[in-house]
Formats: sequence, C-alpha cells, structure tokens
Amino acid sequence: MNIEQLHKLYLSSNNVCTDTRNINKDCMFFALKGDNFNGNVFAKLALENGAKYAIIDEVAYNADDRYILVNDVLSTLQALAKYHRQYLGIKIIALTGSNGKTTSKELINVVLSKKFNVVATKGNLNNHIGVPLTLLSMDNTTEIGIVEMGANHKKEIDFLCGIASPDYGYITNFGKAHLEGFGGIEGVIEGKSELYYYLKTNNKLVFVNNEDAKQVSLLEDYNKTYSFGNSHNNDVTINLKDANPFVISKFKNKIIESKLIGNYNFTNICAAISIGHYFDIETASIKDAIESYIPSNNRSQIIIKASNKIILDAYNANPSSMKAALDNLAQLKDSNKIAILGDMFELGNDAEKEHQFIADYAASLNFDELLLVGEHFYKTNAESNTYKTFENFKNITLLKSIKNSTILIKGSRGMALERLLKLL
Repeated sequence: MNIEQLHKLYLSSNNVCTDTRNINKDCMFFALKGDNFNGNVFAKLALENGAKYAIIDEVAYNADDRYILVNDVLSTLQALAKYHRQYLGIKIIALTGSNGKTTSKELINVVLSKKFNVVATKGNLNNHIGVPLTLLSMDNTTEIGIVEMGANHKKEIDFLCGIASPDYGYITNFGKAHLEGFGGIEGVIEGKSELYYYLKTNNKLVFVNNEDAKQVSLLEDYNKTYSFGNSHNNDVTINLKDANPFVISKFKNKIIESKLIGNYNFTNICAAISIGHYFDIETASIKDAIESYIPSNNRSQIIIKASNKIILDAYNANPSSMKAALDNLAQLKDSNKIAILGDMFELGNDAEKEHQFIADYAASLNFDELLLVGEHFYKTNAESNTYKTFENFKNITLLKSIKNSTILIKGSRGMALERLLKLL
C-alpha cells in the first residue's frame, strides 16, 4: 500500500492513536516500538477497543484486512504526516529554541485563535513522533498550524522541517540546554539554526528578536524577516514596563498586563504580539489574548499557599533558564526570598562546572535561604544547604516552618520538585 492509499484510509478514520489506553472509536492505531515495548503486540487490543485500522510492521500479527502491514511503523507515521501536511496546504509556523518554546507556542496560539482556526502542538509533543501527531491532528478546517520542534542532537530540527515544511519560523533563543547531545553551546546554536537554514533555503519568513545579537548575526544575509524589539527600527516595537512579578508590556500605546512572571517571559510575549500583528490581529484582541493566558504544567506558575507565594518553575531546567529564574527572584521587591533548586540534567561533561556556577551565582544573590537538591548540586562546593536526594530533603524541619516568604522552586523534570507543594 502506497502513502496516498494509506492517506485515504486515514481520512476515513476518526484520528490517530499510538496508545491502547487512549483508543477512540474508528481511529487509526500505529503500533510504535520502544526500548521496552512492541506496539505490534497491542494491535489486536486496539482493534477490539474500537480502532478502525492497525498499522503494524511484523507479519506475525497480520490477521485480517484491518491490519495494514508496512516496513516500519514509525517511518510510515512520519511519511503520512508529511503527505497530509502537503495535502492540506495550510500555513505552518515552526518554532524551536533552548528555553520558552512551549510558553511561546501557547501564547502565539491564543493570539492567532482570535481570528483563525488554529491547531498547535499539545503539551510538549515536539519530537520525531510528536510533530507527525500534531500535523495529523489538523484537518481541512485548520487555517494555521503551530508546530513546536524540540531536539537534543544535531540534524533533528532539519529532519522535522522535512516533515512539517514550515512557511514561517521562530527561534526563541540559544541556551545551555541538552549540552550532552549537542556537544556544547556551539552545537546547540548549529542544531537549532537548522530551522533558519530550512527557511532561508526555501525563501520563507523568519520572525526574529532583534535584541538577540546572535540571531541577528545569523540572519544578516537574509532579507525575508519580520523583527521585533524595543527600538523603532523594528517591524514591531514593544517595551517592557515592569516585571514585579508579572510582566507588563506596552504595545501601540496599550498596556498589556500578563499573568506571566519574569523578564525572561517578556520575549515570549513579544513574539506572540509580533506574530499576531503580522497576521493582522487587532491590537485589542492581542491584548485580551495575552492577558487571559494563565500558565500551567509547572511553568512559571504563582501559587499562594497559606502565607507563602510560590514561584513554581519545575517543568524543566538548564543553566540558562536557571540563571534567568534566579535573576527574576532577585529583582522582586518581596522580602524573605527563598530559592529551592534541583539538579539540571543532560549536561554531559559540563554538569559539574554548570552546577557549580549556578550554586555560586545563587549564593551571590544573598537570598534568605538557598537549598540545593540532587546528586549534582550535592557534589558542588556550595556554602548553602545541599541534599543528595529528594528523600533526604523532604523531611527537613525548615520546610514546615517557612512563612511569609516568596519561594522559587526550579529544577529539571526528572527532579519532580512540584512534590514540594504538599510539604510547604
């Protein structure tokens, strides 16, 4: 069966599923494989639970015409998504970067949804499986697609661009994330810039933060850009009014009061404003969209518990985002500030150096308390309190006695520091 024939069966199906726990009636089940599972084993169950077709790649499971045997399920999923994207012919905005991808994506989504029928990446489904699933969630009612692209090695963004064929692109920033896979910060820049290479090669539009010197230098030989910044020589001019704690911006003489915290979120807001302006969203609608957006999923959330204000930013962490979060806490006018930091992962050979830098930097800001959790922080020469594991940390008496404080909780996803909410 060729991809065109498979696409016709897909169009006759309800949607795409890859997990038998989430089967919908008349869906098309893709029997993906992982290190510890074989989706082919679950194809029969998927059909019994209501799937219309099961895409498999092992002949032993090919029982009747509801099973569709292919050479490789994953590559078939990707090929189908690529074909479907071309079939729809809609506008696709791709975005990547080290920090702020998901928040930027969600802000752009709420802004563009004021005028268009938009489908955007759900959560952080931004890899070689998530991008195809995002594209296959779009249909002929979709007017604009927003595709978040994540990567921890070179050539991954290039591969995802080959599937999504974006018409527009935006890189949030280049930071010290996934250093292990990229081989250092220069590798990060090279890997993320694969989006620029695709857009430039295909004469597509780049949205660019003109305050980011590195990005400006990478695009100095390319004219098809739409820029934003705080000076009047940009396509869109936006000014930061305040961030204590919530980010307040000024655009076209309108004050936009977001529910996002930290100067680092100002750029994410700027990107959404600029892209909305490019697509002719009315300024009042842009303002309403941004002001109504409330962060979730442990990203820059402010949570009030008893007398404490908690800044929960425990979705992920790397040296760049960790420093930005610490800077934000330092500039707040609150009294009695506490930082609880968890290990940063995927730093490879730089792990020891980067954890020591963050420990020293956090100590230099003279917070009322600094608590470091995780094996990497435990190995640093930190003067503050360090705890090798979360289990060692959760029973300290200080947690139960904290009152009238502003508390930053920041760490990589694997640290799951949101567990602290039950303890404070």
